[in-house]
Amino acid sequence: MSQKNFILATGRRKSAVAQVKLVDGSGQFMINGKLGLNYMQENAFCFLLIQAPFNLLKLDKKYDIIVKVEGGGLLGQAQAIQLGIARALASFENSYRSSLKSKGFLTRDSRCKERRKYGLKKARKAPQFSKR
Repeated sequence: MSQKNFILATGRRKSAVAQVKLVDGSGQFMINGKLGLNYMQENAFCFLLIQAPFNLLKLDKKYDIIVKVEGGGLLGQAQAIQLGIARALASFENSYRSSLKSKGFLTRDSRCKERRKYGLKKARKAPQFSKR
C-alpha cells in the first residue's frame, strides 16, 4: 500500500455511522479532525475498544486512521469505528479475516432503539390501567 492508496470501510451501530480510512503511516488516530483520545473524552474503555482489532493483529503503529463519525453516543460511535476498522483490515489482507471473524469484530450488531407506538408512552410503556 503506497501513500496515495488507502482503504475505506463503513461501520454502523445503533444510530452511529463511521467512515474509516486506513493509510500507511505512523499510527496517528484522527476522529472528526481531533486526536482520537481527545475525541473520546479521555475515555480509556472506548479507546481500547477502537484499538482492539489492531492489538489482535499486532499492527499498532503501521497505519494512520482517519475517521468521520456521526450520530449516536460515544459508545455507539466507538463500536461503529471498531467495525469499520475491522472491515478495512479484512478487505486489505484476507489472512486477517479469520482471526477478526473468530473474535467477533466483523459481526454487525443490528440492535437499535425500538420505535414508539401510538397509544403508548414509549415503545412498550403503557399508561396506568384503572379498573374503576
